[in-house]
Amino acid sequence: MKNSIQELVRKSIRTLAPYSSAREEYTGNEGVFLDANENPFGIYNRYPDPNQTKLKLRLAELKKISPEKIFLGNGSDEVIDIAFRIFCEPNQDKALTFTPTYGMYEVSANINAVELIKLPLNSEFQIDRKSLQPFFKDDHLKLIFLCSPNNPTGNHLKSADIEFILANFNGIVILDEAYIDFADQASFLEKLSTYPNLIISQTLSKAWGLAGIRLGIAFMSEEILSFFTKVKPPYNISSANQEAALETLNDEAGFRKNLREILDEKEKLITSLQSLKIIRKIYPSDANFLLVEVDDADDLYFKLVNQKVIIRNRNSVVKNCLRITVGSANENQKLLIALEKISND
Repeated sequence: MKNSIQELVRKSIRTLAPYSSAREEYTGNEGVFLDANENPFGIYNRYPDPNQTKLKLRLAELKKISPEKIFLGNGSDEVIDIAFRIFCEPNQDKALTFTPTYGMYEVSANINAVELIKLPLNSEFQIDRKSLQPFFKDDHLKLIFLCSPNNPTGNHLKSADIEFILANFNGIVILDEAYIDFADQASFLEKLSTYPNLIISQTLSKAWGLAGIRLGIAFMSEEILSFFTKVKPPYNISSANQEAALETLNDEAGFRKNLREILDEKEKLITSLQSLKIIRKIYPSDANFLLVEVDDADDLYFKLVNQKVIIRNRNSVVKNCLRITVGSANENQKLLIALEKISND
């Protein structure tokens, strides 16, 4: 990487004077607090810790990484949006991703007036290096988004391809590891110190079962983190959400139990789906979902909806494919009963 992080950051962000909140100007826990125009009554009447200190310390312990390299967002979508705002000049700079993949990269690019280059993955849903390399010469290409395990395909991208991009691209690489807890492969966290242009995004929504509190995690160098802290809203993670996250993160035994059950159910679901004549193909998955090919995805999707079984129709991005999330044993059984009924009709 020949460009420095400072050179990649928009000038307006480099010179930005961030908002200074009351809870950052005085960080003590004791006293008569008359500084933030808060209501003196109520349970959540005080503003939350803008730096999420306790939560970051717990995550640092679990992930074996310095808390100074952790950013917390209102879902991973906030991490994506802030990255665009830091590194991409609207109507000038570009980002790149590989399709099919998570749709918010494109939505956020459009919101921020940034052109998104979409390169198709190959027939095995892996990166084609030859199609990518010419774009390394584009000085306006600032961000590359990689999703591994990928959504909606479910597979892990090859580590060698990810490292090839990190070593040869002069911009920022955002590696979305939302489903990493379900995979056998190791996270790229151990590579963070090797590649200064790497941002790793994770979440509590999937394996930790906290989709409802919208808490995304990003790991990055302290230099990049300083810009994320500048740009984020002062109180982007509520007190209630910080408390809920800490409570769940402190129950490692419960996390391991639920994760094991999901992975066991996934294997049972694969075996059962393979026996159904309406299922043409089940793609390899390193996540908590399966991408399944059928004869007519639209027809099967609506037939399942009529039986109150809701899966995701991905026909628009992968021809005649449905995405099935691994549920509880009871939920999976209801799905299989519905599919068998449709198959026998």
